[in-house]
Amino acid sequence: MDYEGYFADRLSGLKNEGRYRVFADLERQVGEFPKALNHRDGKAHDVTIWCSNDYLGMGTHQVVLDAMAEAVRSNGAGAGGTRNISGTNHYHVLLEDELASWCQKDAALLFTSGYVANMTTLMTLGAQIPELVIFSDSDNHNSMIEGIRHSRAAKEIFRHNDIAHLESLLAKYPKEHPKMIAFESVYSMEGDIAPIKEICDLAEKYNAMTYLDEVHAVGMYGLTGSGVAERDGQLDRITIYQATMGKAIGVVGGFIAGSSSVVDFVRSFGAGFIFTTSLPPAVAAAALASVRFLKEHNELRVRHQERAQTVIRRLREVGLPVMNTVSHIVPLMVGDAARCKMASDLLLQRHNIYVQPINYPTVPKGTERLRITATPLHTDAHIDHLVHALIDVWQYLGIERQAAA
Repeated sequence: MDYEGYFADRLSGLKNEGRYRVFADLERQVGEFPKALNHRDGKAHDVTIWCSNDYLGMGTHQVVLDAMAEAVRSNGAGAGGTRNISGTNHYHVLLEDELASWCQKDAALLFTSGYVANMTTLMTLGAQIPELVIFSDSDNHNSMIEGIRHSRAAKEIFRHNDIAHLESLLAKYPKEHPKMIAFESVYSMEGDIAPIKEICDLAEKYNAMTYLDEVHAVGMYGLTGSGVAERDGQLDRITIYQATMGKAIGVVGGFIAGSSSVVDFVRSFGAGFIFTTSLPPAVAAAALASVRFLKEHNELRVRHQERAQTVIRRLREVGLPVMNTVSHIVPLMVGDAARCKMASDLLLQRHNIYVQPINYPTVPKGTERLRITATPLHTDAHIDHLVHALIDVWQYLGIERQAAA
């Protein structure tokens, strides 16, 4: 087999379909977010980022930076091993205690990313609980899908946010049969939110555990910011809460929270936790500072929601095709992979605005889109610039606009 030729042909196919991923070379600047430097064509360009998952700007917040710097000075760069072999730093312990309290759970467990947290936890529970059936929302993130797949547990896929379909699947099994419902709160490509209360009602009716991914909600919903389940008064009904520290918290890593027994079970049986070097102490210290700050500053969440709703309103006023969204996610439909990539390129080259195209397999073919995320630090001037730039790009590409809302 011509291995190099095979690789080249497959990559060529991605490029021809407009699905080849090009990474923007960005240099974040403390105190300037959402501005950054974009290195391209041998030059550094000032750009405005409109697709960051650093939803609240905590990645450059001075409180977070100071905590990280102090931890590096006092504890060094790395943890020194896995959690079991000399790698449990005191900052890890403090952070897990803080996260458990934030999520109103007995215990929490850190992972190197939200992806690893999902994959390890679902794989471990699915493999270890005899005859467990996992009921998974059809729009669940790849990390959840892979965790369920690798667990080799039986699974049932219910239509996205479809309570009636979920119940019809649950009803196929005796009440005493082990079950778990796995779903997200905010779905990041559509901007919709799960009916958490109704899912929990079904979980109680059919004796199922609940597994909730709050990756795109942690820090941003609820009075203290732990997520949509807190906002909706459902935290006590969630068996396992999972989230990331790489989005609104502004650092990196993931975690789960739950009862002492379920967290200890994953800690003791989860290979993705046991055999992975633990997070650097400075990362844990920075995340700890961020969480403590977010718990006390609800005004950030209020401002964030206002900015997102303002962007949605402004785009709809000029007929740009914002998809239905009830969250801070602002998906702008393009519907074609090549055009979506061209729109992103034109925004960057003509207007110094960075919005990454979202193509298959992240979203189904024919639903390619630009995914816009506002932050509390985007000003009215930033929004004006975005709206005018999108109008120009739509006209340049000949994409029809809708009747102004």
